[in-house]
Amino acid sequence: MENKQPNNEIETKKDIEKSEKASSDKSQPEQVMKEVTKVVGESEPDALVKVNPVKSDKTESSSIKKEDAPKIPKNSAKPPKIEDKPFEEFISNYFIPGLKSSIEEKGTSVSEIKLIEGNRPVVGGNCWIVFCEITEQRRFWLCFNEDKITSDKTILLAESNSDPSIVESFLIDEKKTTLPLLISRVLQRLNGQKWVGVN
Repeated sequence: MENKQPNNEIETKKDIEKSEKASSDKSQPEQVMKEVTKVVGESEPDALVKVNPVKSDKTESSSIKKEDAPKIPKNSAKPPKIEDKPFEEFISNYFIPGLKSSIEEKGTSVSEIKLIEGNRPVVGGNCWIVFCEITEQRRFWLCFNEDKITSDKTILLAESNSDPSIVESFLIDEKKTTLPLLISRVLQRLNGQKWVGVN
């Protein structure tokens, strides 16, 4: 009988070691999952990472909570840019008033400025036109091929009571069209004709 007891003790020790090893194997993935969840949770609250396909009750409940949690909207939403407004609204409410005041600040009066859709002078073709008449009956037409501020543009210029004699592409090298850019380039072109400013 003494032989059987040591045998049983050896088998019992093996069973205990096996169960300890099995329990440590089970806790290791849980520990890894907790650490990964902790690290991922700090940087990306909506992220869910599965490291081990072995599922536990804790892992499943935490993943359900993350999926069911409502997403919190970010407060850093920027207001839409002026240039993203519809074409007619942008031209009528921002570009025309801005251009008119900029021309008048240079000492030149504006008789008329308006947005029209019609036939482009000289070259023809239907387009959107910002028509402007300034002192000494000088006129210019800024034409947009489409109802988008990013569309191809041309500018036409006419001296007093004459038909337009200058037709040029306008803002062809610019990747981004903004309100200040449009206004400054029109002023630059009018200044080149010596129509605005002190020359």
